Amino acid sequence: MTETAFFLGQIFNGISVASLFVLAALGLALSFGLMRVINMAHGEMLMLGGYFAYLTLHVVPGPLAILVAMPVAFLGAALIGALLDWSVIHRLASRPLDTLLATWGVSLILQQGARSLFGAIGVEVVAPRWLDKAILVHQGPLAGLAVPEARLFILALTAAVLGGIALLMTKTRLGLYVRAVNQDRPIASATGIDARRIDLMVFALGTGIAGMAGVVLALLGPVTPTVGQSYIVPAFLVVILGGLGSLTGTAIAAFMVGMISALAQIFVDVSVAQVLILVFVILFLQVRPQGVIAIRSRALES
Repeated sequence: MTETAFFLGQIFNGISVASLFVLAALGLALSFGLMRVINMAHGEMLMLGGYFAYLTLHVVPGPLAILVAMPVAFLGAALIGALLDWSVIHRLASRPLDTLLATWGVSLILQQGARSLFGAIGVEVVAPRWLDKAILVHQGPLAGLAVPEARLFILALTAAVLGGIALLMTKTRLGLYVRAVNQDRPIASATGIDARRIDLMVFALGTGIAGMAGVVLALLGPVTPTVGQSYIVPAFLVVILGGLGSLTGTAIAAFMVGMISALAQIFVDVSVAQVLILVFVILFLQVRPQGVIAIRSRALES
């Protein structure tokens, strides 16, 4: 492999990692921006999405089963997220620290439940043949470059999710209500908007996106009860770096973190690269504490 091919391969890896961070962090950005809720069980929504994909592939045969698993994981995680919001989140919404502790307890319960049902070792979600290949360059300055088709699929899915969320927030009545509640909850409620219902729908949407992220994670490695914990910390960093509640900032921050991680691994191992990411986020916030994109909202100012 040539040096140019290796470098471009790392850049592609950074972009693909960024796409995973986007899917993992979008739900956190939505829920925190609107409700100021720190959901420590968000990583378990990724884990549940992986298990939903595993179960779907056992029921639905054929090469397109993974496409069926996407909406199944989305709906399954969204329903569980709605149940979590109805039973725990909205009852503790005025006490953020209590919400943090409660959702952390929920994450432990979900991990133990998955361990009891599926075992601690993990299960495999086998990628279909049309995703189990790589585009190889055999000649020229890029000789040796390999682009896995599964990674391209993840990039396409991330672009589709981002586009869908952008359309939802800018072109639909629900998006108008979400922006109104985010800007000024009391005034929005006074105009007749059911802020509680909007909270429930946005929280379910965020957990549903996390469930879809769990499906694509399952294509890259085994699904274990703790698989979500590997992505929850980077997801929080991405949300903070992007600007609390900013979806555009979240996408930009995910790209920054993914590229730093991939390029740093050229010179150091994975653990040191994670430390460098943390150092970068800390230094960036010292210069720009509001994050990449600042969101003006009475909810975040109060």
